[in-house]
Amino acid sequence: MTSSTPRRTVLTAALAAAAGAAAVTPATATSRPPAAAPGRHAPEPGLVDNGAWTTYTDWRSGEAAGVRPVAGLRPALVIDAPAGRTEYADPHSGKTATWEYATWTSPAHASTVPATEVIASWNAATPAGTWLQIEATAAYSDGSWTPWYVLGRWASGDGDIRRTSVDDQTDGRSTVWTDTLAVDDAASGLRLLAYRLRVTLYRKPGTALTPRVWRLGAMASDIPDRFTVPASTPGVARELAVPRYSQNIHTGQYPEYDNGGEAWCSPTSSQMIVEYWERRPTAEDLAWVNPDYADPQVCHAARNTYDHQYSGCGNWPFNAAYCATYDEMAAVVTRLRTLTDVETLIAAGIPVITSQSFLKEELTGAGYGTSGHLMTVIGFTADGDVIANDPASPSNEAVRRVYARREWENIWLRTKRYNASGKIVSGSGGVCYLYFPARPTPAQCKALEAVGIRA
Repeated sequence: MTSSTPRRTVLTAALAAAAGAAAVTPATATSRPPAAAPGRHAPEPGLVDNGAWTTYTDWRSGEAAGVRPVAGLRPALVIDAPAGRTEYADPHSGKTATWEYATWTSPAHASTVPATEVIASWNAATPAGTWLQIEATAAYSDGSWTPWYVLGRWASGDGDIRRTSVDDQTDGRSTVWTDTLAVDDAASGLRLLAYRLRVTLYRKPGTALTPRVWRLGAMASDIPDRFTVPASTPGVARELAVPRYSQNIHTGQYPEYDNGGEAWCSPTSSQMIVEYWERRPTAEDLAWVNPDYADPQVCHAARNTYDHQYSGCGNWPFNAAYCATYDEMAAVVTRLRTLTDVETLIAAGIPVITSQSFLKEELTGAGYGTSGHLMTVIGFTADGDVIANDPASPSNEAVRRVYARREWENIWLRTKRYNASGKIVSGSGGVCYLYFPARPTPAQCKALEAVGIRA
C-alpha cells in the first residue's frame, strides 16, 4: 500500500526559486507551441498523449549545450565538452560539491490532448560521479508558458547526491506535486497545450565520466472527474509467469527508506517485473542488505527508488527509471483508457503495474483498504477477471490474487472516490508503469503503439 506520506503532498503557494532553479539559465520558450519535431509519433486523440525522444535524429534536434548524441543500437545523449561548472548544495546529505554540467532541451511537443497534468519519464545510466536533473516547461492555452520546473534530481545510486523531487514550485496557475506538473484549477478551462523537457547531465570536474540518456519523454493527460467508468468487455484470457514478492514480509526493515511493509508497494511491484524480464541485481549490489532478510532485491529496489524529499518509494518516474537501469530495459509512466488496453499488453507478454485506491468493501477479496497502492496485473481469467500480483499480501505464496473485473477496473480508472469518512478524495485515473525490453519484439511494439507508447 501507500507510504505513510500522502501520494501527493500539500505544497505551499510560493515558488521556492532556490530549490527549483536549474543549474543553467532556461532557454527562452516561444509564446505559441511549434509543431512537433520530425519523427515524432503522435498517438490518437483522446484523454492521454505520450511524447518521447529516443532516436539519434531526436537527440540531434532541440538545443544542445555541451552534449552530443551517440549512435548505435540504443542511441544516447552524453557529455561532450561541458557547458560550465556549478555548485549543488544537497539538502538531504548536507554536502556541497562542484559539478561540470551539459544540457539538452527538447523541441516543443504539441500534445494531442489539452492537458491538466504532465508526468515525465526518463531512462538513463549514471555511473558513480554523475547524476541528472529533469525539468519541464509547458505552454498554457492562453499563450503564456510556465516557469521551468524541476521534476527530479536523479541518480541510479546514492553515493553522489540524494535522489529527490523538489517541493514548493508554483506560478499560481500550475504546481509540481512531487512528480506531476498539474494545472491548479482544471475547472477554469486553463490547459497545457505543449511542453519542453530539459535534461542536465552532471559529472565530477576533470573527469571523462558521463551519464547516458536513452529516453526522455512525458505523458500529458486530461482525465475528466469521474466516480465510475464504463465497463469494458473481456477479450483476452492469459496469465504471465511473473515472480511473486510480498511487501509485508519487509515490515520494519530500513526505516531510512520508509520502513518496509505497506510503504514498499511500488518498489516491490517494480522488482517483480524487473525479474519477469530476467534481470536481477548482482551479489555486489545486494551486499549491503542484512543477510537475515528474505528477498534482498526488494530492499535494493526500495533504496534505489527512494525519494528523499517525498520521504517514500512511491515516486512514479523514479520507479520507472530504476527499471531502466537494468541492461537493455525501457520504462515509462502513462495512463491507459480501459482494461482492454491492459489486455492488449498482456497478450503481447507485457505486464502492467497499476495505481489504485479503494475502501476495503470496494475490492472483494483484498482484505484491506488503501489511499494509494501499486499492484501488478499479470493476466485475465476466462471470465475476464483480473489476475494480479498484489504485494499487500502476508507471504510471497499469497501474492497471486483474482479480483472481479468490474470492481478492479473502476477503482483504477476513476479520479474521484469517497473515503471512509465520506469525504471526496482523488483516484489515479488509470496511472500505470510499463516496463519492456529496449528492443521489443514486433508484437510488443505493436501492442505498445496501440496504447500510445513509442517503443
